[in-house]
Amino acid sequence: MLNELPTFFDIKRYALHDGPQIRTTVFFKGCPLRCFWCHNPEGIGCGLEVVIVQERCIGCQECVHGCPEQALSWDGTAISRDDERCSLCLNCVEICPSLAHEAVGYQATIEEIVGEITKDQPFFDQSGGGVTFSGGEPLAQAEHLLMLLKRCGELEIHRCVDTSGYAETPILLEVAAHTDLFLFDLKHMDGGLHKKHTGVGNEQILHNLEVLSKNGVSVRIRFPLLASINDSAAHVEAMGRFLSGLGSIEHVDLLVYHDLAGAKYRKLKRPDLTDRAYSVTAEIVDRTRRLLEAHGLTVHLEK
Repeated sequence: MLNELPTFFDIKRYALHDGPQIRTTVFFKGCPLRCFWCHNPEGIGCGLEVVIVQERCIGCQECVHGCPEQALSWDGTAISRDDERCSLCLNCVEICPSLAHEAVGYQATIEEIVGEITKDQPFFDQSGGGVTFSGGEPLAQAEHLLMLLKRCGELEIHRCVDTSGYAETPILLEVAAHTDLFLFDLKHMDGGLHKKHTGVGNEQILHNLEVLSKNGVSVRIRFPLLASINDSAAHVEAMGRFLSGLGSIEHVDLLVYHDLAGAKYRKLKRPDLTDRAYSVTAEIVDRTRRLLEAHGLTVHLEK
């Protein structure tokens, strides 16, 4: 029996870009990678977090007086939090009249999440959609993920797992036995550059992708395209050669970089490394598509 509840940070309904047809996307919290372009930075950290949105604060100091750990203080202009004192009791979130304190992440039981998913089952039945488990990295909470996959399987709900593929192979194969489709992120073919830009190497990732292919698992590749990072013709050619040698790739989703997550990083008080300089031109997007298609791959442009 698991001792802890799984941790999530969002559930997105009527998602149209997280797998086939209409989806409900469940976002697990926590990821072993540190991609600077991540558009879900609230999903990187494993634990619950609380942030202060200073522009909402009205200076009433209700949170200061109500904090059982005396972790909050008011200097006359802004509220500050002592993270060492804070116990994440979320009392400040509950009592703040202006919603200046915001919880990032929450815990829920498997049945509570299944209950949220099944609310959308009529849409799945009509469209042929289903549930997608994303993150963060869902494989980082593999035991909880498996429980959700099995329950959704019992309910005949189509199941996608959106993953970086960075996990132990036996765990991935156990998850694959209860997954209808993988959305597999492939960020860079060069191991050294992959580690530089994401914090981990790609050896395990490429191995896992090969294993899934050999086992006949349905996989869609998601390729985040960034200028000066992975948009060179040589790199795209290397990716095309690798993917064309695999047998179960449905198609490649080309994810063009955007810097719209900057506000999230600032709210979380984390370094904002998003930059328009990583945006690619329409010409590069077209070249990337043509190079991949030349290897017999079907390419979808995600906007």
